[in-house]
Amino acid sequence: MKAKQVGAKQSLQWILNGFYLFRCSPIIWIILCGSWLSIAVVFAAAVSFAPLESLPFNIGQAIFTILSPVFLAGLMTGCKALEQDKKLEIGHLFAGFRANTIPLITLGGISLVGSLLILSLASIIGGDTLMDLLLEGKKVNENELKTVSGNALSATLVLLALSVPLMMATWFAPLLIMFDRMSPYAAMRLSFFGCLSNFIPLQIYGISLIILTIISSIPYGLGFFILIPTVFASIYASYKAIFVDTSETE
Repeated sequence: MKAKQVGAKQSLQWILNGFYLFRCSPIIWIILCGSWLSIAVVFAAAVSFAPLESLPFNIGQAIFTILSPVFLAGLMTGCKALEQDKKLEIGHLFAGFRANTIPLITLGGISLVGSLLILSLASIIGGDTLMDLLLEGKKVNENELKTVSGNALSATLVLLALSVPLMMATWFAPLLIMFDRMSPYAAMRLSFFGCLSNFIPLQIYGISLIILTIISSIPYGLGFFILIPTVFASIYASYKAIFVDTSETE
């Protein structure tokens, strides 16, 4: 398995292909994405339980972060089923719990640890006052605001410098683990270099999604019923375009 470089115009084709996969089974897609979001809300609400309130982070969100690659891999198996003219089913959301579960959970754990380390480093650079302002909305006086402003730029640069590589390493990794049976490390490495070699198409892809997000929000947010499934399906389309199984080409 290797990553190839594609043309910049391919990024728009990924979105069109994603919309085509959505159009094949729109109702099931909406139910699947609604279920995913509902699960995320349930996990996020776990912090409201008294025994968990003393923890320095939301344990529910942490668990969901660990399980997110499992759910994403399940949705991707649904995309593959549609590509093979099979039916998209509700059960596809949980397909990652039936195959390659441990590597997918390991990937989620690596992502969680990486995110916490990045936030911790940004917290050290930004200072406690900045973190209180961002996370809790704490009011600060004029003198504190000057200090926060000076540290905010440095903390933001650190967040971007470290978060982007982590995102690149985990973007395609669930698909490489699910479909190509890769280890978490190998999948993250190939995902990173796949994103790096297609940096411009992915930038156009991201900008296009931002524009579509703005458009989708205009009619009372109803466009998100189409956009969110299309985005998930477009991830599968981009994976198919970028990664080539070398064993089949030799």
